[in-house]
Amino acid sequence: MFTGIVEETGEVVAATETDDGRRLRIEADGVAEDLDRGQSVSVSGACLTVEEYGPDWFEVFLATETVEKTYLGDLTVGDPVNLERAMPADGRFDGHVVQGHVDATSEVTGVRQVGEDWEYEFAIPEAFDGYVVDKGSVAVDGVSLTVAERGADAFSVAVIPETRRVTTLSGKEPGDPVHLEVDVVAKYAERLLADAGYEAGDASDAREASRTD
Repeated sequence: MFTGIVEETGEVVAATETDDGRRLRIEADGVAEDLDRGQSVSVSGACLTVEEYGPDWFEVFLATETVEKTYLGDLTVGDPVNLERAMPADGRFDGHVVQGHVDATSEVTGVRQVGEDWEYEFAIPEAFDGYVVDKGSVAVDGVSLTVAERGADAFSVAVIPETRRVTTLSGKEPGDPVHLEVDVVAKYAERLLADAGYEAGDASDAREASRTD
C-alpha cells in the first residue's frame, strides 16, 4: 500500500524489451538507498517489484498487462518517473490509500498557474466517470490529489508549488498521458451496493433527483 506522497523523481536510464514484457532500470538517489529484492515501489502510480538494485538504481519488470494498461511501455531513457516505496506499518499516513493499481490512462487537458499554485485538468475516461466526485481523492501518476472541480468530461486539481517541484507534474503539458487510480473506498462501496441489488445508475439518478427537489 502507498499514500500518494511521492518521495522523489527518478530517471529511466535503461529500457530493455523482452519476449514477456519490458525491463526498466531507474536511477534514484534516495529511494534506492533502502531497497530489497522483491520490495514494492510505486513507479508513476504503478506498483512494481524490485528485481535488482544498486546504490543509486533499481530494476523492475513490466509484464505484458502492465505495458498494455499503462504508458510505462512508452518510456525512454531520460524520462522522469514519480517514486514512492510501500508505506511502513508504523509510518505516517499523509495522503490517502493508494494501491498502485492503475485504473486508467488519461491525459492532461489543461495547465495554468493561479497565483503561486497551479491548476491541472485531466480528461475523465468513460469507465472512470462514476468515481470522480468533488473534493474526493484521486491518484494521478501516483500523486495523491483532491478533486477541486468536476465537469462533464474532465476534472481539475490544485497543485501546490512543493508538489509540482518534487513530481513529474512540473513537466506535464496538455496532451501528455497520466495514470489514474480511483479511491479504493469507492470501489468497495460500489461492490457492496451491487451486492445489495443497486445498479450503477441508481446513485446518480438519486443524486440528480435530489438536486431538483
